[in-house]
Amino acid sequence: MSTTTSTEEILRIAEEIQRGGDPYEVPAELLEEPREEKPANRSLYARIATMTVAEKIKLALLGNREARALLVRDSNRMIARFVLRNPRLTEEEVLGFARNRNLDSEVLRDIGEHKTWPRNYQIRHALVTNPKTPLAIALHFVSSLHERDLRFLAKSKNVSATIVTQARRILAQRGKM
Repeated sequence: MSTTTSTEEILRIAEEIQRGGDPYEVPAELLEEPREEKPANRSLYARIATMTVAEKIKLALLGNREARALLVRDSNRMIARFVLRNPRLTEEEVLGFARNRNLDSEVLRDIGEHKTWPRNYQIRHALVTNPKTPLAIALHFVSSLHERDLRFLAKSKNVSATIVTQARRILAQRGKM
């Protein structure tokens, strides 16, 4: 399989994997959550680096926590986005992704547009304070932050000037500035 795969091909592979009729082999120990820490013969990073796109998609959709943590940072955006479809993905992991400043902005957009994850205050806060979060997503959540967090944002140099201005505007409207 070539290293460049079209979006249509990736989506077809993902549907095939979700139906269960795929020919792709992924080591079973990467699909199950480990019960105890044990050293791997070969690093997980090295194993994932040698996988094809189809195998990475399968691992993203079905893999364990360690595999998800590596695949969400994959250079192929589609692989990273498939991690968010993994049914075993926890809010704790999503919070870690939202705080990660090295994550692709499209993954952060997907987190912000998800139907349940933004209900978690910590995830909303992490998205607003992450400079890689698309501005529209971050602005959408600024008004839902607590006064203490708005005060921090109003003074922050780590976020967009638009976010700082919006935080100040909200504080002024609430009469807290």
